Amino acid sequence: MFSLASRYTLAKLPPAETARLRLTRLEPADAEAVRALTDDPAIIEAVDFLSAPFTLADARRLIGPAKVRKDCFLGAWQRVDGTLAAIVGLHLRGDHAAEIGYWVGGAARGQGIGTEAVRAALGLLRERFPNRFIIAECRPENAASVGLLRKLGFRDTGDEGHRPGRRIFTYEPG
Repeated sequence: MFSLASRYTLAKLPPAETARLRLTRLEPADAEAVRALTDDPAIIEAVDFLSAPFTLADARRLIGPAKVRKDCFLGAWQRVDGTLAAIVGLHLRGDHAAEIGYWVGGAARGQGIGTEAVRAALGLLRERFPNRFIIAECRPENAASVGLLRKLGFRDTGDEGHRPGRRIFTYEPG
């Protein structure tokens, strides 16, 4: 059980484990792994707040400890070899919503790693914030991402997202 103070922040979010992954809050020591995974044109083009090239300084800013109350980035590390395979962002939006976002490294794409990582992160959000609704923003033409969201129980609302060219999906588990 979480303390009352931690129920309203993303601080002290516990790790989560799946069959192949261990999700943990990214720490400053992870900056090089984050840079190496993220400095990929396919990721940078899909995630509007990432810069090109994605540098070590950018990775350190992304991880930054000041963000942990309302924004938290989790590393999805492969349990077999400790390689960073994906990153999942969790973001508190106002008092009633939480947003989830993610990107998967090139070597891990097409293996279900993204689905596994996002499913585990959803479990953390549901446990910590049972009364918040969960949203994601996605470009409708990003078939892989739309498919991942639908597989996990998200529904396209048809509403425009806050980011250009994106739509809002809401989590409605079956």
